[in-house]
Amino acid sequence: MADFIGAVDQGTTSTRFMVFDHAGQEAGRYQLEHEQIMPRAGWVEHNPVEIWERTRTVIRTVMNRLGISAPDLGALGITNQRETTVVWDRRTGRPLYNAIVWQDTRTDRIAARLEREGKGEIIRHRAGLPPATYFAGGKVQWILENVDGVRELAERGDALFGTTDSWLLWNLTGGTDGGVHITDVTNASRTMLMDLETLDWDDELLSFFGIPRAMLPEIRPSADPRGYGTTRTSGPLGGEVPLTASLGDQQAAMVGQVCFDPGEAKNTYGTGNFLLLNTGTELVRSQAGLLTTVCYRFGDEPVRYALEGSIAVTGSAVQWLRDQLGIIRDAAHSEVLAREVPDNGGVYFVPAFSGLFAPYWRSDARGAIVGLSRFNSRQHIARATLEAICYQSRDVAEAMESDSGVHLEVLKVDGGVTANELCMQMQADILGVPVSRPVVAETTALGAAYGAGLACGFWKNTDELRANWAEDRRWEPQWDDEQRVAGHAGWRKAVQRTLDWVDVDDDPVGAAPADPEAALPTPSGAGA
Repeated sequence: MADFIGAVDQGTTSTRFMVFDHAGQEAGRYQLEHEQIMPRAGWVEHNPVEIWERTRTVIRTVMNRLGISAPDLGALGITNQRETTVVWDRRTGRPLYNAIVWQDTRTDRIAARLEREGKGEIIRHRAGLPPATYFAGGKVQWILENVDGVRELAERGDALFGTTDSWLLWNLTGGTDGGVHITDVTNASRTMLMDLETLDWDDELLSFFGIPRAMLPEIRPSADPRGYGTTRTSGPLGGEVPLTASLGDQQAAMVGQVCFDPGEAKNTYGTGNFLLLNTGTELVRSQAGLLTTVCYRFGDEPVRYALEGSIAVTGSAVQWLRDQLGIIRDAAHSEVLAREVPDNGGVYFVPAFSGLFAPYWRSDARGAIVGLSRFNSRQHIARATLEAICYQSRDVAEAMESDSGVHLEVLKVDGGVTANELCMQMQADILGVPVSRPVVAETTALGAAYGAGLACGFWKNTDELRANWAEDRRWEPQWDDEQRVAGHAGWRKAVQRTLDWVDVDDDPVGAAPADPEAALPTPSGAGA
């Protein structure tokens, strides 16, 4: 048997490749960032070719550093930023437009129109999602309507759509030379196009967005013993490795945190925050502003569902302090500054850069820093930024308890922001429950590896995976109830200040650039 399982983790700001052993321990990793393209306010794009090139590079680097080859990997799994939308030409392998990122808000009028026409409730019931700029369906519609020639290609099946998992799977398995065009149920459940009960594309939902069925990938289980295909010998792994798992990043984190039983939950702290609660085979329809989504499906087993609270801007708010304001050197510096003051000094920062996601779903909101006085400093702003991560998570946790009746006894956390120990202490204080971080904090990649390993027999069952989980650090609440209530009241007042900032109905939908392909380099080695 092979000694390792590999996982590609294609995220919002970077792509990494990680290799894990049978104990679920990291054997190696390499990570590269990619460009965040922002052509105008509210627009966020990625270059799919750059993402594919980064993927090739990180894989090769880890394989070379470890001195291993394709036969040393039992299988390969992929996890990805979910709603980010790629449309490419089947014949050339060339993207027809930049990837439109899940944070992008250009489709706000599409979402508003769906609500006005009474289609919102149908989408909520069938897909488990509200009409929102977050999800992929509106992004595909925008490309079809604004990029010349794409609709004609789509009608005849030559324009392919997928989230970034589909784009990478297609390239890894040959691209223009026989690449497979597939996605898994977790990613499909983030499009507003899949029926949660049938687990198939829904023709009525497709008609709402004017999307031809011919451009959609085949929907497969998240971990599939049949496999999705194999990597090519000319590709970055240098040999044939079966691709056996694909999960959206937040569902992968559920698997990595071994949240396999109903009632188990985790919160991932990355570019945004995502709190998921496993509801088992029961499809729970939210009444409190959460999403109903697919948690995972392993092979022919029944699908597992989840409630999800999605928060658009958390870790990326720290990045904004660094890149736009220039008040911190790096992410770790935010903790240094925040520790220099005992509290937020009355300052609250609501980073509604892409509107507010769960539980508010207000695309008209925009970011605001409130409560400023001459007394306040960059230290207070840094502390308010970390508190914003925690307050947004509290809002979601309360909505989840309302929907499910499950009170969190402990919050399992993972993701890059969990390295900020002050932020994790704040989370325990603001939420009022212990916060637990596992030894392997990068659970998205681990979850993709677990899925791939279960499918190929590297791990026999989920009990083996549970045995691998170990706690690294736990934070206990230190605030009293009075502090907790007062702090949250200030936060809720700040949230109100962000609403009704953008008039969605009158905000014009921007057209595509005159030459949308000009910024897209030709794929080098596409399909290799």
